[in-house]
Amino acid sequence: MEAENKTLNDFILLGFLEKQVICSVLMATVYTMIIISNFAVFSIIQVDSHLQTPMYFFLSCLSLLDICYSSVTLPAMLVNAITGNRRISFYGCFIQLNFFVCFGGSESLLLAAMAYDRYVAICDPLHYPIIMNNTFCSGFVSGCYFCGLLNAVFHTFMILKLTFCGDHHINHFFCDVLPMLEAACSNIHSIQMLLKVVTVVYGMSPFLLVMNSYIHIISTIMKIRSLEVRQKVFSTCSSHLIVVTIFYIAGIFNYNRPHSGGSFIIVQVSSFLYGVLSPFLNPVIYCLRNQEVKKAFKKAITRI
Repeated sequence: MEAENKTLNDFILLGFLEKQVICSVLMATVYTMIIISNFAVFSIIQVDSHLQTPMYFFLSCLSLLDICYSSVTLPAMLVNAITGNRRISFYGCFIQLNFFVCFGGSESLLLAAMAYDRYVAICDPLHYPIIMNNTFCSGFVSGCYFCGLLNAVFHTFMILKLTFCGDHHINHFFCDVLPMLEAACSNIHSIQMLLKVVTVVYGMSPFLLVMNSYIHIISTIMKIRSLEVRQKVFSTCSSHLIVVTIFYIAGIFNYNRPHSGGSFIIVQVSSFLYGVLSPFLNPVIYCLRNQEVKKAFKKAITRI
């Protein structure tokens, strides 16, 4: 009887109904590349003395965060695709939700911190070593993590108070905020309003701060007379701008998309962009467009 009640409390994820082999191979490949590439970037920055600057400190934190972020969902999704078992325990679902929201919110704030770092470096270079000192950078990153955790606890607590329908079906392939709200039988209007407020705080506000930073950065770059120096400076910033654009637009859309019953394909695409593509592209974009990181990689390979 106890085992039966436990089964009734399980959530059923409505994903990977067909072509499980293809999904398994794809997810295993993507996850392996995310772990290897991000761990490589993190390790290179830690051991190379030339990369001990605030910009690369933030980049190493981003790589570590992307490893954690993708590990919340992809391994479970891989097991789901291989076994065909779409069940996830009640508390397992909320644990996954908590960490996914935590790492997502932390990354949103960290990307804004990286934009501020580039703003100070380009627009106020004389005061850069004073402003972006080790204590400030460490506190900045710690604040991002703390706010991300606070955001996750808030979401998890609010959704835990809901009553879920008898079938416990979640129209998604992992436990995320909106699909769980759609699976609830309770009145979710107040939570939806709070979700919009939180999305502004953790999504729109950092995005606008980033855009404001880059308006000043581009304005400063355009005043540089040397075309070669201008291109070099812009190349450093364009990598971060690409990452930011992908992450924020996908994230804002993911948590503010129109509610429609048959929008599972839209859910898949937005979640893939927000939770998988960003951790996958971050090391690729930064390493391919960053000469110092590429030199550090070559140096490390020659030592091996």
